[in-house]
Amino acid sequence: MTLTGRLRRQGKRIFDRISNEKLKHNLLQAIPFWIASLLTGLAAVVYTRLFALAEKGTAYIVHLHVWLFFLVTPVCFLSAWWLVHRWAPYARGSGIPQVMAAIELATPKYNDKVSRLLNLRVLLIKVLSSLTMAFGGGVIGREGPTIQVAGSIFRKVNEWLPSWWPRISKRNMIMTGAAAGLAAAFNTPLGGIVFAVEELTRTHISQFKTALFTAVIIAGLTAQALLGPYLYLGYPELNGLTGSVFFAVVIVAIISGLAGAGMSKGMLRLFAWKAGFKHMRQHLLYVVGCALIIAALAFFIDVRVLGSGKALMNASLFSNDKYLPWYMPVLRTAGPLFSFTTGASGGVFAPALSAGASIGATLAGWLHLSAANTNLLVLSGMVGFLTGVTRTPFTSAILVLEMTDRHNVIFHLMVAGMVSGLFAMFIDRHSFYDHLKFQYMRELVEEKEG
Repeated sequence: MTLTGRLRRQGKRIFDRISNEKLKHNLLQAIPFWIASLLTGLAAVVYTRLFALAEKGTAYIVHLHVWLFFLVTPVCFLSAWWLVHRWAPYARGSGIPQVMAAIELATPKYNDKVSRLLNLRVLLIKVLSSLTMAFGGGVIGREGPTIQVAGSIFRKVNEWLPSWWPRISKRNMIMTGAAAGLAAAFNTPLGGIVFAVEELTRTHISQFKTALFTAVIIAGLTAQALLGPYLYLGYPELNGLTGSVFFAVVIVAIISGLAGAGMSKGMLRLFAWKAGFKHMRQHLLYVVGCALIIAALAFFIDVRVLGSGKALMNASLFSNDKYLPWYMPVLRTAGPLFSFTTGASGGVFAPALSAGASIGATLAGWLHLSAANTNLLVLSGMVGFLTGVTRTPFTSAILVLEMTDRHNVIFHLMVAGMVSGLFAMFIDRHSFYDHLKFQYMRELVEEKEG
């Protein structure tokens, strides 16, 4: 064999060895994401079914006697608050700001702080507290909690890796977990990806795009395998839209964007006021007061103030009784205000969607619109209100699009998201989640300094 031939053969051996090592490295890096995604999908399915049972419990109490909520709601609110206060303070609220804070703090210096935000105890208390709130009629959703649960799962899987395993970015692991959690909660894979890009990450997506895509797919497929290929809201009728309805979409977007930002601002002011509480008695009285307000609204005005609002959205989209009374947007905006600020667990995604839907359905009734045009206003209100809270217009539009599988109105929904986002800036330049993220980060850093 000539010298050239021997060199060529030796070079091929080296190349094959390098290729095999790279393939092995990539495979070892992918396996933790696959395992965590599978666990996230399973957790999301279990949580979804438990949350549905809790809301059925609420409906059963309504069927018995609405006045029972004057007893049930305070007990549930206090129990949900106590679980968080006693066992996992950072399990309170939505869970999305905690994940955002964890991503910001995901460095060796603050590893112990991230563990306060994402761990198995937080996961368990998050689920128990939110289920208790939901049973008591709390106006909360399960989507935000699912994201914190997913972040905790992904972080824990990363911690369990042996020392010889190829190193994986903690920040990318948490971000991917959050996207997978949202995808599994709503059955919206594109929404999970856009959420990660628009809300969670400031790094270039190419650094973790493969992990992100595969995690969203595995978590979503796991949820679908057990729950079926469902749509969160089904297939509303959107044929025969009139051209003039575009102007109504803009009006709904403005109102819902302002309302979403206004509700967020109200929550932040209540949190600031509560920060001055010096005695446990004050916190207990506040929680009981919020519970009694929710019970009174249900008893004296309308029971549809209770719960996440999914039934209200379905009724507006799929029944003949599409229009809602003028007070329903007020109730659906006030409900999260007095549920979320208790300090118990629960998300604002679903309540924000239902509040926006009520704005669209109410305005459609005033304008005497057709069924198809009403459905479009309902969807536009959902996008607008959620954007007012999160300031993520594309995530909001994609989520609602995937929940309904109605691609012919994608441009209407994007316009609603952008318009509502612009007008929400008049209320506050920062999103609700940004404010809470910085609050959690300050708390954790001041703890260290103290």
